[in-house]
Amino acid sequence: MKAAFYAGNRTIKVGECRPVQPGPGEVQIRVSHCGVCGTDLHIFHGAMDKRVKMPAILGHEMSGTIEMVGAEVEEWSAGDRVTVMPLDPCGACPACKAGHSHICQKLTFIGIDSPGALQAIWTVPAKTLLRLPEKLSLAHGALIEPLAVACHDVRLGAIQPGEHVIVIGGGPIGILVALVAKHAGGNVVISEVNPFRLDLAARLGLETVNPSALDLVKFVEERTGGAGADAVFEVSGSKAGAAIMPHLLRTRGRIIVVAIFAQPAEIDLFRFFWREIKLQGARVYEREDFAQAIEIAASGKVPLDALVTETTSLDHLGESFHKMESGGDCMKILIDCAL
Repeated sequence: MKAAFYAGNRTIKVGECRPVQPGPGEVQIRVSHCGVCGTDLHIFHGAMDKRVKMPAILGHEMSGTIEMVGAEVEEWSAGDRVTVMPLDPCGACPACKAGHSHICQKLTFIGIDSPGALQAIWTVPAKTLLRLPEKLSLAHGALIEPLAVACHDVRLGAIQPGEHVIVIGGGPIGILVALVAKHAGGNVVISEVNPFRLDLAARLGLETVNPSALDLVKFVEERTGGAGADAVFEVSGSKAGAAIMPHLLRTRGRIIVVAIFAQPAEIDLFRFFWREIKLQGARVYEREDFAQAIEIAASGKVPLDALVTETTSLDHLGESFHKMESGGDCMKILIDCAL
């Protein structure tokens, strides 16, 4: 079978890979589609070489059908349409014991710490599976994982109908956070500088602002009658985003940090004190977020098709990474693993 391997030094090699027979409690999946995400791009850039075992099969945003089940798997059968929540917690650390297994202190992230879905046949623990409804296409099924990220972020942000919400950063996760926050009843604005992303967000029915063309703080104050936003999602991972986020909020407003900051960012802590601002980190997702993501996707209320700018094959994965890092007319790229 075919698989794509990250071999270090910004190199992707496509070759043959032997399918892994499912052991007890495991299933073998014929992968349909797999999304390429920012984490995959970080790996491609070499930022996680100390963590991944090369040659590494990446990919964790996926859909497929079960090919074979291992012993002790009773609730799944060959032919079932599924996606995978790619987290394998230890179950024994303090975080797991406290009920926070999604941020297990010894977490194995499948597709980073172990082989991922950018291959024709993939074997994973059955406990990671979620069922995809028949009315949801397998292409859209590969968007459930990033949509679950957004559901988790919005849930932790406790967005209520009528609240003013600012999303800093209009990449794939930022767009999805904005769509889910709007679905929850928020009055959402995306702050973004990339023209392609601004245009796409507008076509999705989202209000946008370009902070390089106006004073974002003044814009938010005018929009909220001087109060400030109820919640700000920082999804850009930029120093500018970190610097401005506390200045956009009302008294006791909420910041939800979604982006991964590789380096410490300068933040105005006086503003936190002065307005009693709350800061919430949001990492990956929990099973209830996947369930909500599947429900939202199946409802058709979130225009997932518009987020996919290209579908290509495993042979062109390297080219996909180069398109993503160019920062141009690119949102979500899907890999059809059957091509």
